[in-house]
Amino acid sequence: MVKKIGNFSVNHPRLVIIIFLMITVFFAVQIPHTEIDTAIKSQIPEDLPARININKIEDIFGGTEIVMVGVVADDVLSPGVLKRIKNLSDKMDKIKQIDQVKSPFTVQDITGENDQLIIEDSIKAIPQNQQEIEELRQKIKKNDLVYGNIISSDFKAAAVVGILEENYEDSELLAAVNKIIKETPGPGKIYFTGLPVLRAEAAANMRSDMQHFIPLGLLIMLIFLYICFKQFRGVLLPFVVVVMSIIVSIGLISLLGWKIQLITIILPVILLAVTNDYGIHIIADYQAENITGLKIDEKTLSRKVIENLGNPIIATGITTIVGMLCLLSHIIVPARQLGILASVGIGFALLASLMFIPAVLSLMPRAEPISKKMRKKYLLERLLDKTARFVTGHTKQVIVVSLILVILIATGISRLVIDTNPINYFGKDYDIVKANEIMNKYFGGATNISVLAEGDITDPVVMKKIDEFVQDLKAKENVGEVTAVSTLIRRMNEVLHNEQQEYDRIPDSRNAISQYLLLYSMSADMSKWIDFNQQHALVNARISTNSTNKIKQIVDYISNYIQQHSDSPFVLYGGFAHLLAELVEFIVQGQILSLVLSIVLVSIIVMILFRSPMAGLLAILPLSLAVVCLFGLMGYLNIELNMITATLSSIMIGVGVDYTIHFLWRYRREKQKSDSIEAVKTTLKTTGRGIIFNAFSVIVGFAILLVSNFLLVQFFGMLIVVSISFCLIGALFILPAICIVFKPGFLEPGPGVKGSTEIKSN
Repeated sequence: MVKKIGNFSVNHPRLVIIIFLMITVFFAVQIPHTEIDTAIKSQIPEDLPARININKIEDIFGGTEIVMVGVVADDVLSPGVLKRIKNLSDKMDKIKQIDQVKSPFTVQDITGENDQLIIEDSIKAIPQNQQEIEELRQKIKKNDLVYGNIISSDFKAAAVVGILEENYEDSELLAAVNKIIKETPGPGKIYFTGLPVLRAEAAANMRSDMQHFIPLGLLIMLIFLYICFKQFRGVLLPFVVVVMSIIVSIGLISLLGWKIQLITIILPVILLAVTNDYGIHIIADYQAENITGLKIDEKTLSRKVIENLGNPIIATGITTIVGMLCLLSHIIVPARQLGILASVGIGFALLASLMFIPAVLSLMPRAEPISKKMRKKYLLERLLDKTARFVTGHTKQVIVVSLILVILIATGISRLVIDTNPINYFGKDYDIVKANEIMNKYFGGATNISVLAEGDITDPVVMKKIDEFVQDLKAKENVGEVTAVSTLIRRMNEVLHNEQQEYDRIPDSRNAISQYLLLYSMSADMSKWIDFNQQHALVNARISTNSTNKIKQIVDYISNYIQQHSDSPFVLYGGFAHLLAELVEFIVQGQILSLVLSIVLVSIIVMILFRSPMAGLLAILPLSLAVVCLFGLMGYLNIELNMITATLSSIMIGVGVDYTIHFLWRYRREKQKSDSIEAVKTTLKTTGRGIIFNAFSVIVGFAILLVSNFLLVQFFGMLIVVSISFCLIGALFILPAICIVFKPGFLEPGPGVKGSTEIKSN
């Protein structure tokens, strides 16, 4: 098969070149149609509870997402600050994307006078002197709907909350709010947060990353290729293959109806780091075969290179693709999409390296052979000599020390934390992070969860059960503001009984509840708390922490409460907090499944390649040790397992196994003509150079992620560099030592073992 591929490529070079260019152009025209999606709910399938529940709640009560504008000052009740807050509230109420505004000037105050219920704005007029300020302060302290929720308990912060319509454009909403903030000067510092702000910040950073990753990566790759080969064709051909593979993968996004999401932004970097490996091997072997005095033409030389390297390149390409496809085991949508997109790009690069590069080479005049001066021993060769002598002289020590180090590093796994909150994507200096911290500190947070009650809401039994749940939820750690219709009913009942504390409860009469609801609806909007038919009520809670694990504890509490109280009216819960909690479970499941699948499938491929079950086990051993070290290191460095780092193991195994295959392939050949020690020395001095070349190309490629605007992408870049380094150490130290000490049968000379094609590297 490899021979046929080589013959076809060099015999029909123009046809091959045209086909690959036409495919590239076809996908290139799709790229302008590619869109960015930063919605968290888009990252999980539509049929999962978190998305279904959000849709059900929104069908009844409309949009549940919010934006929050916080004003922080020494005293928010001072006239200048209050005037600014009122102007912000009035202007935000006119924004078409905002359905309802909650502020100190719109949230109602419920009082009584002469047995009459009075429902009025919390702040009717801005105080003009210190006495009026203190009177207002005492009034607000008695209003639970404002005190500690809209105005902080220390009166140093106030919030204007916009409850959003179901469908809106983030960019339009943010432009409108930012314009209002800019046009409303005054005392106090403004903080602006909410999911739309988070999404917009993420979208801007994603565009910036995509714009920087590709040109920077290509520039670094050009420099790397020139250092490797010192020839124009050695730089141009692998470069063209990488560019074409990136175009094909990104063009495929819009063709499949997908969108670029946070995980997807690492796609170009994966392709930059991985897809040049095949071209590097082709060019390296081309230079090795192209010696002075060679009497063959360009086509024959190109054909010979493919025959030399076709099998191992195909094997390493397939294992990398399989590793990427193991991401399909993740339930997180963008992780599955990344697996498919990366696999297509790598597959295209594999074919292009085996067909497009030889086709172009066959049309070009044969290059000048690399001079002997350029072949002299450089630092790398000297290091490989020392590595070979060290490994062969200390085999058992290498194995024992490696195992001890792995065990020590592995203890860090117990410290590994899972976190999916997107606010942690950004550094502490970002305005969105500072704003979120302010909202957590003063107003109970900006992360929401809603719990839906169903039944006759005017029934005192139902209303009391809603109230019981609200009181229990308020008592939970990290739960901030909790709003529900039951809070209104209790307050109204107390006011109408002359503020007697014993009446701060739900009345026993259905008629009383109905009258209270009617009275309140005449003065204020209750559409976010109870529906028109009074058959559904909504409890909204804000969570004052960025920790996904703590958020999940609250969500689990709500879930358990509903399950354990079968007589309660609560039927479901949903919101951003629920999405984050579900993502935690999916990340763990996806990580375990993808890790197991990638190890098993890659092992099977290596078994088939070497026709030995032991080969699969031996090939996967250094990779498994590298995986253990990776997760242990993450634990020690306090790097969370999140939506991006959860893809690490599959990528690492798919890429890292290449070094093992190359080592075993060359070692088996050398073992036919020498003992184990000499075979290891020769393999490390020859194929070891190619392995290091490949590893460095991957490391340099992924190092680009360190300039990302997202913290977790930076961490991913650092971790992939570390993990590939672990794989490299395994291939150059641990694997050779194992081969010498244990002498695996499939590598030993015998009747059934024939010499293999040498993987040459310049």
